Amino acid sequence: MSEPSISQIGVQVLLLGERLDTRRLEEGVVLATAPLIIRAGHAGFAVLFRYGVVVLFGLAPMEEAVFLASLGKLVADPLPVQGRESVDVVIDPDGEDRIGNEGRIYLTDSCPERLQLVAEVLARELVLEHYETRIAKVFDSIEPLAASLSRGSLRKLKTKDLLIQIGEVLLAEHRMVGRVELLESPEVLWIKPELERLFIRLEREYDLTARNRALDRKLEVISDTAETLLDLIQTRSSMKVEWYIVLLIVFECLLTLYQMFVR
Repeated sequence: MSEPSISQIGVQVLLLGERLDTRRLEEGVVLATAPLIIRAGHAGFAVLFRYGVVVLFGLAPMEEAVFLASLGKLVADPLPVQGRESVDVVIDPDGEDRIGNEGRIYLTDSCPERLQLVAEVLARELVLEHYETRIAKVFDSIEPLAASLSRGSLRKLKTKDLLIQIGEVLLAEHRMVGRVELLESPEVLWIKPELERLFIRLEREYDLTARNRALDRKLEVISDTAETLLDLIQTRSSMKVEWYIVLLIVFECLLTLYQMFVR
């Protein structure tokens, strides 16, 4: 009896844009939904996520280019620089579902549910990395604000630019919480609960929970900073208005006194 063969599949994870309208997909044989997995290329698979990520299994470079071109019309708010990660998946029927020390993902078979689960974790990891980069830039820009506040000076700060950055981060938070649902259990586990051990191993490998907590803490600091900054700007604007009123009253008094003396 021949031994089951071990095969390796190259996986590409790409963040194409803010949203991917999978309802308008016209090509590909649908193998399963939630997330949507279809056949792609000669013998590959593609898993598509509404939050703009596509995970490709076993596509040659030319097949990948053709498939991504076909998705162009489905991508809303495409990113100027697409995020990308690569990983190898090894199918070993005699082994077990695990993550190797070298970073490879080992599966006992390539059933749609296992591929969906792997794609779900890889897609979340890429989106998390994308938002970590965006939020880190704004978080670093808060330091000059804190330094200026400690010196009691707010004049030299470009508050408008900072507010725009903070607004972008808060929008990113809304998108991340509303669409990606990083800490939600994948729907595929409702169909195959025996895959939960694989999901836990993948989640630990990519440290999704701890990284999400760190991101939440940064978002909280940014939100508090935005609130403080807005309060300071509002207070400063109110003081300006009050000074304008005082000056108008003084001017009116001087004008009245002038008219009295002239008469």
